Amino acid sequence: MSRTTLPLTPRPAFAVRTHCPYCAFQCGVLMGEGDGQPDRVMGDPHFPVNNGQLCVKGWTSHTLLRHPRRLTTPLVRDNLNEPFRSASWDAALDLVADRVAAIRAEHSPEAIGVFGSGALTNEKTYLLGKFARVAVGTPHIDYNGRYCMSSAAAAQNRAFGLDRGLPFPLADIEHAEVVWLAGSNAADTLPPIMQWFDRQKANGGRLIVSDPRRTPTARAADLFLQLTPGSDLALANGLLAVAVEEGLIDGEYIAARTNGFDAVRRAVLQYHPARVERLTGIPESQLRTAARWLASAKSTMILSGRGAEQHSKGVDAVHAHINLLLALGKVGKSFSGYGCLTGQGNGQGGREHGQKADQLPGYRFIEVDAHREAVAEVWGVDPASLPRKGRSAFEMLDSIGPLSPSPLGGEGWGGGYETSISRVRHTASVKPTPHPNPPPQGGREPEANPPPLGGREPSSGIRALFVMGSNVAVASPDMGRVESRLRALDFLAVCDSFENETTALAHVILPVYQWAEEEGTTTNLEGRVIRRRITAKPPTGVRGDIDVLRELATRLGVGDKFEFYSPRDVFDELRRATAGAPADYSGITYERIDAEDGVFWPCPAEDHAGTPRLFAKRFHHPDGRARFFPVEHRPAGEEPDESYPIYFTTGRYKEHYNSGAQTRLVAKLNNARPNPMLQIHPRLARRHGIVSGNAVVLESRRGKAEFVAELTADVRPDTVFAPIHWGGKQAANLLTNPALDPVSRMPEFKLAAVRIAAVRRTP
Repeated sequence: MSRTTLPLTPRPAFAVRTHCPYCAFQCGVLMGEGDGQPDRVMGDPHFPVNNGQLCVKGWTSHTLLRHPRRLTTPLVRDNLNEPFRSASWDAALDLVADRVAAIRAEHSPEAIGVFGSGALTNEKTYLLGKFARVAVGTPHIDYNGRYCMSSAAAAQNRAFGLDRGLPFPLADIEHAEVVWLAGSNAADTLPPIMQWFDRQKANGGRLIVSDPRRTPTARAADLFLQLTPGSDLALANGLLAVAVEEGLIDGEYIAARTNGFDAVRRAVLQYHPARVERLTGIPESQLRTAARWLASAKSTMILSGRGAEQHSKGVDAVHAHINLLLALGKVGKSFSGYGCLTGQGNGQGGREHGQKADQLPGYRFIEVDAHREAVAEVWGVDPASLPRKGRSAFEMLDSIGPLSPSPLGGEGWGGGYETSISRVRHTASVKPTPHPNPPPQGGREPEANPPPLGGREPSSGIRALFVMGSNVAVASPDMGRVESRLRALDFLAVCDSFENETTALAHVILPVYQWAEEEGTTTNLEGRVIRRRITAKPPTGVRGDIDVLRELATRLGVGDKFEFYSPRDVFDELRRATAGAPADYSGITYERIDAEDGVFWPCPAEDHAGTPRLFAKRFHHPDGRARFFPVEHRPAGEEPDESYPIYFTTGRYKEHYNSGAQTRLVAKLNNARPNPMLQIHPRLARRHGIVSGNAVVLESRRGKAEFVAELTADVRPDTVFAPIHWGGKQAANLLTNPALDPVSRMPEFKLAAVRIAAVRRTP
């Protein structure tokens, strides 16, 4: 292997305009004076998405750039019982390459996993996927977006033939007569988006919110549907049943633009209001009001969040909402349609360019030969050399180590999807709903992940893991199990800017740039490709992820395929690799992004205007028609019972982000929310002798977690809620269920059965 250190990425001049590093809204921000020493942040009033607004995370985003706990030198150790020691970059990179090469030689490339992030730029997402498949040769690459938007993405691909979080610009929201936010607390998760709902209501529009909690978003609603956790699918089916009963569907639209409605009509006939009221807890009067509002409006949107999607039936739940809109004739019309409120900063671009187990750049699918050939030609490799589909995020983590019993059934690799659901179900064994139409791509379900290599199971699990920008030890369900799996690795390397619960289990930590110290593109929730610019000088000793991947590829013998010395170099190849693909970026340039405040994909040529709105004339299936999918309500992967009688659900605080690895380091944010509070209804609290401020230990079948009680009538009496931003004994994911959706492989974060194991007074 070469041991020559290659030149580092050159540094462009400092800028003032850039974008916030946090959520998928990707607010425009102004930083400092263009001198590389930003000491202030303000919203960019000229960026048309946030119009100068920021949330508290955005206002404090510069704080981390000068944080005293910033990693500035590579850290290495031989085993987890030793302390870290500082190392040179050459020594650290040599160690990573040597261990990867040795494990690959002894166990095969499939013994190596690569785990990415929805925080990576498009350039890094693209290069990480190429690195996994060309430099390492492993099929096992996935990312934390699998935990976020994957169910909505799968349903949109199947219903519309294309997934883009919002198929219309955010500005369309203010013109919609009715908007239904299904399982989204946007006021906390995407705070600046609320300006668009404020404008919508000022224009005379109505807002519907469905959620088990009366959140800040729900308080802004004209109609709040406080449903039982896990009943989102039944609610949407029930509203369609009302629409059919009352003659509110659009038969002309259904005939002209869709396939498969008859099967859906038959399926929803059993969802009469009395039954749906029993399943959801929502009164019939509210069901009928919601259905009439949605149907009678000239323009109607349904926007889903994680509350409806993070379930073992999340894809079906999204289908139920899409079915309703298609039947009402609202998709592809002005100021109407279905959209997913994407969570992570580059969650949209992150799922487009190859860091998902089943995907190649441009939203091509790795199991489709024509797609493999198109990308292989750009990469200069034989299509046959590219690995096939690997394991999804949780399945990859759960396959670490020798074959052993798995919570998903089978021996360490999860088995088929029927096993993965039934293993953790305590109420019923459920088979997936049959599809009324053949799936796309010649019969393949591109989002599903059966065992790789034509069903052949590898002889051993993942032995080495390379993680870039994800705190998997906190972000994953059944956290205790995942931590034990990570400890079983022969080798773990992590690229990050700060130590966290995942780096604590690593053998090598590589310190890398933060968002304001490097340039690159991201794609926000509306499909607008934007550019982050360099506004801050990085500390001495850190490097960029692109430099890391290039030098590792060189050490692994394929440096000629990774000769990239700037993000622009990578983006130019990404443009070529996506040409003609569903997510076509070939007509997008850095210069166009700067001049136009972002460009909407698909954009197949530099003289193409981009595509702010999809589906106006046709859908992206070969026949141009959308597809209905009949779906049935079924129990969750785990339902409350005598032993574990309480619903447990999770979510976010506006002051924190994802696993909290960054925001817990910001004093203003941490002081505002220093601990996770357990929301519990006063009635349930009285039954257990709990008062506000008590320490409450919750227990599920997987573990225990401790929270401080907050009594509130905003949560249902049968449900408790805790945020996800903490590790250790306060980690909500110690309790969550790894039951997976059979199509998207989304874990069931939003519903677990728990009991109150202990109550203690706090000092």
